[in-house]
Amino acid sequence: MDSSGGCPHAANAALLAKGAAAEVLLPGDVPAAAVLGHEALKEFIGHPDVAKNARHFTALREGRIPDGWPLRTFATVQGMVTSDGDDHRRLRSLVGKAFTARRVEALRPGIERLTDELLDGVEAAAAGADRGGAHGGGTHGSGADDGGADDGGVSDRAGDGVVDLRALFALPLPMRVISELLGVDEEFRDRLHVLSNQVVATDIGPEEAVAANREMVAVLSAVAASREARPGDDLTSALIAAREEDGDRLGEDELIGTMIVMIIAGHETTLNLITNAVRALCAHRDQLELIRAGGADWTDAVEETLRWDSPVSFFPFRYPTRDLTVDGTLIRAGIPVLAGFSAAGRDPAAHGPDADRFDIRRRTRSTTRHLSLGHGAHYCLGAPLARMETTIALRRLFSRFPDLRVAVPEEELPRHRSFVGNSVRELPVVLR
Repeated sequence: MDSSGGCPHAANAALLAKGAAAEVLLPGDVPAAAVLGHEALKEFIGHPDVAKNARHFTALREGRIPDGWPLRTFATVQGMVTSDGDDHRRLRSLVGKAFTARRVEALRPGIERLTDELLDGVEAAAAGADRGGAHGGGTHGSGADDGGADDGGVSDRAGDGVVDLRALFALPLPMRVISELLGVDEEFRDRLHVLSNQVVATDIGPEEAVAANREMVAVLSAVAASREARPGDDLTSALIAAREEDGDRLGEDELIGTMIVMIIAGHETTLNLITNAVRALCAHRDQLELIRAGGADWTDAVEETLRWDSPVSFFPFRYPTRDLTVDGTLIRAGIPVLAGFSAAGRDPAAHGPDADRFDIRRRTRSTTRHLSLGHGAHYCLGAPLARMETTIALRRLFSRFPDLRVAVPEEELPRHRSFVGNSVRELPVVLR
């Protein structure tokens, strides 16, 4: 696996041409596998002999995975994504109360207000850039914040009305929503985004990885302590209350682990989804016009983006509890396996010979649904919220700025330095 990330689609196509699964090497030359084909991934995710708990990760159990391994948190964090059976059902039921259809729908008016407020800020930043003022990148989500060097991005184009839509809009929208759900005070939010990005990076050094994980735990422990002292109508307060009512319900490590998962999954995925959808629609103006003409809906654009340019490329980890053969590839028991969501989304065997074409009418013609938000017992709890946020974001963004365009060619956009997340680190746009 290329630890520096980049656009995954060409490499995915090459792997898929050889089969639905592949043996791969993770950073540090850790043997692993990736399941990339749609049907193979769907079957593998739901297989009774495939587990999520890292006690099945042989190399980790035997002490062969160092503390600074960049993917270690994905295996060792305690919470829903690393549990099975009764433990998984217990944790999922606690968190799931915040994501019922009724509670998510109740968030709609607030998300709409926040979206409009952020778009006001985007417009003001563009006006300032037009006058030659400071660039519109803000403090959120810049290349430096994401742990990368200065790539010569939005700031180099200041003065021509260019703003970083990712930093000013795609990031703060889901970050504020998930922070308010969890009860994370504003003072912690920017730092939590930076740490989240470091935790999911696959090119990070051992010392940086250890430091980022320790700081993430420290920051979220401070958040938990704040909520314990001043409980509110938020998920963290509810999880603490559940722990106090029954000591077996949620341990300290599970509380912090759950918060880590919620912060990362609750904003990184939607951030990438909004960013990827805007890029896709700007590059396919005919699809944008189809929505405006009533031939499709914004929800169609969201679903096609999830399939065509999944916000998560390869998600770690699952572990076979016995040797399994997937499309001719032997996957040994105890080997960590990546779920290749971006590859499965463009699998021609599932989505047809034009699987690499962005077509928002596709789901009305096909019974095959993408797997980008998971499948089975571990299907993403926050999927309804992510879909709502992205639909509202796209509708209001393009209604307000119908001529919005990306300011640079696609190949010049700096990519995530990770094979886990799939998106770009900047989205410079011109509004009009």
